[in-house]
Amino acid sequence: MYDLIVIGGGPAGAAAAIGAARSGARVLLLERGRFPRHKVCGEFVSAESLDLLHSLLDSHGRSLLRNAQRISRARLFLDGRAIETVVDPAAASIARFDLDAALWDAAQRAGVEARQQTAVQKLIPSTPFVAETSAGDFEATAVVNASGRWSNLTTALHSNGAAGEKWLGVKAHFAEADAEPSVDLYFFEGGYCGVQPVVAEGSREDGRVNACAMVRANVASTLPEVFACHSALRERSRSWRQVSESVTTSPLIFREPQPEEWGMLNVGDAAGFVDPFVGDGISLALRSGTLAAESLAPSFKGQRSLAGSARAYSELYSQRLLPVFRTSSKLRRLLVLPKALRAPLLFVLQNSPSVAQYVVSKTR
Repeated sequence: MYDLIVIGGGPAGAAAAIGAARSGARVLLLERGRFPRHKVCGEFVSAESLDLLHSLLDSHGRSLLRNAQRISRARLFLDGRAIETVVDPAAASIARFDLDAALWDAAQRAGVEARQQTAVQKLIPSTPFVAETSAGDFEATAVVNASGRWSNLTTALHSNGAAGEKWLGVKAHFAEADAEPSVDLYFFEGGYCGVQPVVAEGSREDGRVNACAMVRANVASTLPEVFACHSALRERSRSWRQVSESVTTSPLIFREPQPEEWGMLNVGDAAGFVDPFVGDGISLALRSGTLAAESLAPSFKGQRSLAGSARAYSELYSQRLLPVFRTSSKLRRLLVLPKALRAPLLFVLQNSPSVAQYVVSKTR
């Protein structure tokens, strides 16, 4: 019997587990995969969440932040234009291969009982919750769902969008010498690809970049096919050498976030999948996981009902995180307008740096 079961060991789940354990709760963290492993991710951590990440990692994992590549500008390549804006304060680029493993280790050192390769097959929303897993059944007062946007726990939430246009994500690391400290977004008909330098712990490469794309399935399914969709990206990638495995994920479905269901708190992509080009997915995962732990703390101390904590989490999520989803959704709709209609917007962004900076700030 646990105070909290967290399902999913990525940034959102680890943040929730660490926060709850540090408040005195008995926490079980379940991950169906095994660390370290690559994940489809832009690997961009906005400056607004670096202090939070620092607090979640203990002294053993903070070298990740000290060694991280800093990203001080953003460039958007679309319709033959190059729109540039500063990222101030600078963001960090951290490989998920390293970040997830460091957060998992920090959770264990915080007192979390953490189990890898343990799949949750069924969750019974009773009092207490019962999680039926590949390693047996576990009970808990509360459950945080950090299982991602597409699992047996979130399928029902996404089913309304599954029949629409199919999008997929694909990512790999490539060797590129002297990459500039910039996150570069290459937009083309049917998708986009983000490229930024990244430091991988223990790597022997002098320099590497993360290339991560979101694309319609009928446009491309591999990174070479993605690179061919944009002339500038095709030219830039000619000298690249792939230094990590390619990983893919699908389908990518956008919907209004749902932070709570059956008294279970959804965090990270399980709550809602933010448009990746705004570069705040990891930040939202860390913030939502931490928010869930803070909301549940009074319940573990007998000061508030579980239903009350779930309501508090939903309200705080709507106030602090939901605006990012809505802003990024509006931007995506603008960027996929017909070329003639989006030209005035691109002209303003290209010639008014303050406007471009303002737009970026509204996605944080």
